[in-house]
Amino acid sequence: MDADFSPGFHLLLGENAQGKTNVLEAIYLLATLRSFRGLGSAPMVRHGQKGYFVGGTVVSQGEHEIKMYWSPQERSLVLDGRPVRKLTDYLGVLRTVVFCTEDLQLVKGAARIRRRFVDLLLSQSSSAYLPLLQRYMRALRSRNALLKRAIVDEVALESFTGELLAAGVEIIRRRQELVPKLSPLARLAYRRIAREAEELRLEYLPAVRKDFAVELAQARRRERACRTTVIGPHRDDVQLLVNDRAAAQFASEGQKRTLAIALKIAQAEYLTGIHGSAPVLLIDDVMGALDAKRRSGFLPLLEQARRTGGQVFMTATEQNWPRELGRDTQRWTVEAGALHRV
Repeated sequence: MDADFSPGFHLLLGENAQGKTNVLEAIYLLATLRSFRGLGSAPMVRHGQKGYFVGGTVVSQGEHEIKMYWSPQERSLVLDGRPVRKLTDYLGVLRTVVFCTEDLQLVKGAARIRRRFVDLLLSQSSSAYLPLLQRYMRALRSRNALLKRAIVDEVALESFTGELLAAGVEIIRRRQELVPKLSPLARLAYRRIAREAEELRLEYLPAVRKDFAVELAQARRRERACRTTVIGPHRDDVQLLVNDRAAAQFASEGQKRTLAIALKIAQAEYLTGIHGSAPVLLIDDVMGALDAKRRSGFLPLLEQARRTGGQVFMTATEQNWPRELGRDTQRWTVEAGALHRV
């Protein structure tokens, strides 16, 4: 499907399994090179096809043309006619924040999901963060491979330990700086949506308590027993507290859903503050599940996107799209994978 989307609010209407989410998926893929549903590349290939192609023109401060192709045999990413060699040369051309049912896992899921959320936001706001994270993960994988051997090469282990410490200390510092900035934004968003006096707070829980080098050295015996690196920022978590109680254990399903949306609103507002313009907002069948009171919590974010000339894409069925968002909305129908402007 091909479409030309102007700035503003775009409503994608259609019955289930017609391809509405695929439009959002394609936009998110151009921004992050991954699926927001946690899919690998192979499941995104249409049945009977060899691969998939996604392309687009992004207009912000400048204009950029993106072409992406993936198949089991061939992969290419081209920006402005040139193959992309380093991700840092590409990421940031398009910034998006997605709201989807999978967001509930930010509250209910494993710590790695919350780490990924923090790391994505740091990557979206600083070009230096992704190379830092990649450097840490390379050292971690190499170090773990050594620890799995029956006889460990101590010289090589020390070399990778030094690399792990250098990158790890900086990752911890950046996460420690981000979470206190994100917490008040999430708290305000939560209040707007829930319209209740509950207090939301985000708390960074680093696996390293004080000194990474000291604690890593002290864990050497445990590492040999477990044959893996047992301490470091790859084991960090962000605790979500509602009225000082852990949301994962004590919050209701409604509170968890509200909290997940508040985290994404905080992400969007943080990026707007950093870059001066709103990211593209992708809202996948979330608004229809909220009552009018909770939907109104979105309105300041949507108005902010409109004021800055941003874009909002929302999927819904004809029955559950929020009529109060109808002003200046461009409507599209999606049927059997075809997109038509109403």
